[in-house]
Amino acid sequence: VQLQASGGGLVQPGGSLRLSCAASGSISMINTMGWYRQHPGNQRELVATITSDGSPTYADSMKGRSTISRDNAKKMVYLQMNSLKPEDTAVYLCTANIRDTRLTNRNYWGQGTQVTVSS
Repeated sequence: VQLQASGGGLVQPGGSLRLSCAASGSISMINTMGWYRQHPGNQRELVATITSDGSPTYADSMKGRSTISRDNAKKMVYLQMNSLKPEDTAVYLCTANIRDTRLTNRNYWGQGTQVTVSS
């Protein structure tokens, strides 16, 4: 099972980005999916999560400026980020709780995608 994140890049303050993350491999079921971010030298912090039935949760730092969504058929999760600020600069990592075809549940992490907000 793998998670592949994409969509990061350089954006000016006030701009928008849409991150995508695709799950692949021997997947039986995907439970909660989400996004975390990591600033250099800091721990990972929650950005947003979404349950299998589409119920979202947002960190206060991104509430009102981001929307998490998922496409269960495509095994993908998305993060639309608007009104980006320089402090949003970080590596964004996707995560998912996945049951594989051996019926083992575990949390998986993608490799991360860099988001840089700068003029």
